Amino acid sequence: MQDQTTKEKVTEVIEQDIWGLIKEIWNAGFSYSIGGEDLRITVGLVVLVILAFLVTSVVLRVIRSFITSKLMEEDKLKFISVFKFIKYFVYLTVILITLSSAGVDVTILLTASAALFVGLGLALQELFQDVIGGIFIILDKSLLVGDIIEMDGRVARVFEIKLRTTRALTRDDKVMIIPNHKFISDTVYNYTQNHKTTREVVRVGVAYGSDVEKVREVLLECSREQKGILKKPEPFVLFEDFGDSALLFGLHFYVSDSFVDPKVKSELRFKVNNKFKLNNITIPFPQRDVHMFYPRNAEKTEELEGNEDS
Repeated sequence: MQDQTTKEKVTEVIEQDIWGLIKEIWNAGFSYSIGGEDLRITVGLVVLVILAFLVTSVVLRVIRSFITSKLMEEDKLKFISVFKFIKYFVYLTVILITLSSAGVDVTILLTASAALFVGLGLALQELFQDVIGGIFIILDKSLLVGDIIEMDGRVARVFEIKLRTTRALTRDDKVMIIPNHKFISDTVYNYTQNHKTTREVVRVGVAYGSDVEKVREVLLECSREQKGILKKPEPFVLFEDFGDSALLFGLHFYVSDSFVDPKVKSELRFKVNNKFKLNNITIPFPQRDVHMFYPRNAEKTEELEGNEDS
């Protein structure tokens, strides 16, 4: 009988004192008025949000590890960039669901935040464009790390693609930081989108009267001797035009790395210049024929002026 009484007293203490204290702490908080509606923030609500945030973070981390473990390193970096963007929306959704489950009227928060969201949207419009552009780039693979691109007259090799910007190294070792919306709104030349080889050309003019077959032979010989020019597809020469001062030829060839093609072109021009000298082929200066005409009236005027002076 005494044991039963002791158990009842212990139970009463636990329920009324300990558990009651926990409930008081759990429900402790403050009220905040938004748009005429009271929003009560309690300790329990904050704890629920923190727990939901932590659980969501762990679940997302497990999902990311599971998916990235089956991807190649290049695709892994792209997925992580997109995943970071998606993660923020998941956090926001989970927090709203948690608040709604705890009895908070979420529509009050959304209504009160509408004006703020509109203001942020207008202020961060270009940022959102960059992020959306980054997602499109990553998903449709229109741009890859290692691609050689031409933008605003500059050629660069892409070495990093982020969610908001893309970074590329120019031929003079300068880093271009390109907002991703540029790849959607502007025209961008991608030299290596479909294949690694690109066709390049070196143009040269020779004097009228030169042996054009000899010119073609010399140009092809220079291309065969030049390092960095592919043997297949074979280089070829086009007789492009009859210029004002020269016969115009173009030596077309293929390279496997168009990022360094200016160096290949420079060395090739040295070879062409030397070979032309050895084969008596002249690269002419610009030439103009000037014809002088004197009207008859001008001759008579000069004669009259001479007679008056005498």
